[in-house]
Amino acid sequence: MRITEYVQFDAVGLAELVAEGQVTPAELGAAAREAARAVNPRINAVVETWQTDDEPRPGSSPLAGVPFLIKDIGVAMAGRRMELGSRLAAGHVSAADSFLMRRLRRAGLVTFGRTATPEMAYSTTTEPVLYGATRNPWDLGRSAGGSSGGAGAAVAAGVVPIAHATDAAGSIRVPASYNGLFGLKPTRGRVSVGPDFDEIFNGLAVQGGVSRTVRDSAVLLDRISGPEPGDPYTAQEPPRPYAEEVTRHPGALRIGVLTHAWGGHRTTAPVTDALARTVRLLESLGHHVEEAEVELGAGWEEFLLSNARQWTANLTAQVDELAAAFGRPVDSSTLEPPVLASYHYGQRVSGAEFVNALAVRNRVARSLARYFDTHDVLLTPTLPELPVPLGTHAEGAAAMDGLGWLRRLFDLSPFTAVFNVTGTPAMSVPVTADAATGLPVGMQFAAEYGREGLLFRLAGQLEQASPWSGRTPAVWAGHHPDH
Repeated sequence: MRITEYVQFDAVGLAELVAEGQVTPAELGAAAREAARAVNPRINAVVETWQTDDEPRPGSSPLAGVPFLIKDIGVAMAGRRMELGSRLAAGHVSAADSFLMRRLRRAGLVTFGRTATPEMAYSTTTEPVLYGATRNPWDLGRSAGGSSGGAGAAVAAGVVPIAHATDAAGSIRVPASYNGLFGLKPTRGRVSVGPDFDEIFNGLAVQGGVSRTVRDSAVLLDRISGPEPGDPYTAQEPPRPYAEEVTRHPGALRIGVLTHAWGGHRTTAPVTDALARTVRLLESLGHHVEEAEVELGAGWEEFLLSNARQWTANLTAQVDELAAAFGRPVDSSTLEPPVLASYHYGQRVSGAEFVNALAVRNRVARSLARYFDTHDVLLTPTLPELPVPLGTHAEGAAAMDGLGWLRRLFDLSPFTAVFNVTGTPAMSVPVTADAATGLPVGMQFAAEYGREGLLFRLAGQLEQASPWSGRTPAVWAGHHPDH
């Protein structure tokens, strides 16, 4: 199969070709590797590929035979490296499949490589020392986002139609927005993170994917969701498959709009313009849209501090475990300045401070839940500005402590982390693009706990109505986007 043919299909479409006997999984794999060789030298999204003998039975799953990439963190594949984007974990090889990896195999996905992540997934841009910066396929001088930036860039550039991603503060939605993709952060407990973990970052982090079409993400979530033995809690099973929700009409929804984020963060003009166009589109589709006042349940500084304590305490435990396992020092030879500073900050977090941080998490979750008593969906920009230039996150970072680094991340992405704290589903949808630059502008839609189905219905409707649908950058074909 030629690359020009390969990139015309989404994952479900490719699996249909396999089921019909028009192409084999091996031929799709060859096309994916050729696409990676063509674009990866420019975007640096894929850190490793390998040959695979996986030959799923055609038609055994809606994704059977589709080439797939896993992130360099969050999912363990037996016999393959998972280095967390860090020199501290360089060379680490997973001994066994995680529960998620088993489900990806059962789905018939053919995993042939891993994508870049920032060190410890501890950033919203993907510029690790270990493998270098990942570039945005729409503009090679800009960030591809993070922490699933490698996944986002690889999918946008046509290497694969869908890729594994994780999200602890926006790490699915940020790269989805930056790269013009669909990305949904599932409800807490929807996808197991076992068996090595019961929760990651006390439930802030969840597993999912980024894709070029809504149906691909829906089918993926159908295949990877559900409880596993020993999970501490699970989300309620949906009434029907998410793949069916994509084609169902959402009805007339009550949608509140939050233009500027909590804490006084202002949204830039290109994004507010895109938001206004999105509101007009929603109204034309019959939805009732109005400005919303959404109480956070905590002051922004209190929210920031509680997150810093929760994040860094978890990070410190993780770093200590890795250092002991590999016999490596915890210093500037193994960790980048922001992560090392966050590690030292976490060492000073007391048990009482950590428990108080969890109490703030509870207050925020209870407060935002009240919003959904009167509205079906909350609409915000995914991010307050267009994709930032590479190096933006690093400006002055060497002088920051752990609280200062998290402040930098939350200043750049003030809309997303709240929904990791609440555990509710949220998605970034590529509804439109910036009129001046052509860069993608994602819109975030959030719903109450367990209502991914509603979000998929709305996303399916927007995909059909949006002028952005179907656009992909031309970098995969061997030339830079004309903007």
